[in-house]
Amino acid sequence: MLDSAFRQWLDANAEAIDQGQCDPHQVLAHIAESQLLRAGVAAELGGSGGEVSDGVEAIAAIANRSLAAAFVCWGQRAFIEYLLQSPNQALRERLLPSLLKGELAGATGLSNAMKFLSGIEALQVRGRPQAEGWALEGRLHWVTNLRKCGFVVAAAIECDAGGAPFVLAIPSDAKGLERSDDLQLMGLQSSNTAALAFHQVELARDWLLHENAREFLPRVRPAFLALQCGMAIGLARRSLSEVQEHLNGRGSFLEEARQVLHERLENTVGELKQGLHEGRFLAQPAALFKLRITLAECAADAVQLELQASGGKAYLNAYGEGFARRWRESAFVPIVTPSLVQLRAELHRQAASA
Repeated sequence: MLDSAFRQWLDANAEAIDQGQCDPHQVLAHIAESQLLRAGVAAELGGSGGEVSDGVEAIAAIANRSLAAAFVCWGQRAFIEYLLQSPNQALRERLLPSLLKGELAGATGLSNAMKFLSGIEALQVRGRPQAEGWALEGRLHWVTNLRKCGFVVAAAIECDAGGAPFVLAIPSDAKGLERSDDLQLMGLQSSNTAALAFHQVELARDWLLHENAREFLPRVRPAFLALQCGMAIGLARRSLSEVQEHLNGRGSFLEEARQVLHERLENTVGELKQGLHEGRFLAQPAALFKLRITLAECAADAVQLELQASGGKAYLNAYGEGFARRWRESAFVPIVTPSLVQLRAELHRQAASA
């Protein structure tokens, strides 16, 4: 799915991207140039056609070589999905071409909103109605793909006047919007991940993605989570391929374990794609939560199996650089919002109320 030039660039720069030694602007530019952002977007809208599951595979292909780059792709592709599912056609026509080309960065600021949907936390941005729109106050603590040369971020807004919360697209040049310095992460540093503060940010109604967050969020949640799953899928596949290379055809209990884990991974991927195709996760979000948990566990198990297959080599800087990065990447997969703890808590809550 990756062209050879993009594969070579990712392989040459994976460590630099992870450690913040690569210009984040280049990351999105290369992703866009690869045309992977167009996967699952209708041809008449500038995409390459297909379904959301094609977008999942695009992100998995990138995560196979760099989870940080896949994280950027997820943020961009998730925002594109919000536009595709928004009733605001004028906004879609205005923003989509530059997003698909990577000229504008799209940031999915809806992690807080997804937790709000499950009753985990309150919305962190409030909007006071004005004649032409709203004045926004609040903070988003962790948002990825906030490219310094220009971005647009999605956020769910609590309405001070009462009524349903709504979802806005907020451009980086809006007066009163303040971007923090990049967060100092253990890895995934060239991802333009920062916090946003809203100080009386005035925004007009033409930036409205949806007037009712409680309707819109459940509608986009399957794509939001499934595209996120692409990161775990790509990482797990890469570690399993490393295991196979280390074993080099030697039959052992490790090879049996690799085959079992490979089968579990691909069966789960198949369930994910089928559920997306059938639209099953709209009515059964718990089924998607369980798949997300399973895929995260597959990624963690695959990295551990890679460690066992490579042995002490993995702990030597000269040999284990790629493994050390994948180990850090596997530590991120369970905590990206919604975290596995949050998903399990929601499943427990649903089971208790059944």
